[in-house]
Amino acid sequence: MSKRFRVGSVIVAILFLSLAVVGQQKERSGSRGGGSIGGKGYREAAGYVVKRLGLRRNSVVVDIGAGDGWWSSKIAEKLGPKGVIHAGEVDQKKVDTIKEKWEAVPQIKPYLCPTDGTGLKENSCDLAFISKTYHHFDKDTHVDYLRHLKKVVKPSGRVVIIERHADLASGRGKKHAWQPGLLGQQAEQAGWMLLRCELIPGSDHFMATLVKPEAFAEKLSRRLTRRAQKVI
Repeated sequence: MSKRFRVGSVIVAILFLSLAVVGQQKERSGSRGGGSIGGKGYREAAGYVVKRLGLRRNSVVVDIGAGDGWWSSKIAEKLGPKGVIHAGEVDQKKVDTIKEKWEAVPQIKPYLCPTDGTGLKENSCDLAFISKTYHHFDKDTHVDYLRHLKKVVKPSGRVVIIERHADLASGRGKKHAWQPGLLGQQAEQAGWMLLRCELIPGSDHFMATLVKPEAFAEKLSRRLTRRAQKVI
């Protein structure tokens, strides 16, 4: 294993440890205040989330498990009139609901997608967005699904996954949560690199951003070259 990747592994380990500690502190402070963090609180931070997606105008996004299309509508605001959001659902009734609800937003393209993938062409998306859906994937299929996304997402694209932090969930909520550390391991197995993992302000949800390591390394190399040239 190269020195660069050993250092990267240490950084990721520290990141997950810090995330757990911060989460525990938030949980304790929330219980003292008489209110509970979580629920749908992460939607209240929609502006923060969309900004962190790093979207560009005219991008192509796939919203996997789009639900009622709420996140698709928020993302559409950043893409401009030529942007596209494939709002995928495995239930035709939900697809019909999205079509009816967001008929006035032409960027949103609701469609019935398979359960084992997106049904989209290779290198067709700049972003794969998965909110509160990753934990619903069939057991032991998470790595395969992430491998599928490596084909669908463009070389410079990314995957963003939002889930409730399992350490902050309680009761039935634990069945609808995920461990950031486990997600990081699965992403690595699938060939992704964890660029960032953070708690969403005011909620018990985390947001993980995955990139293709080869594309990230190339981008970093170009940046360092430009800096060196400026020094010369």
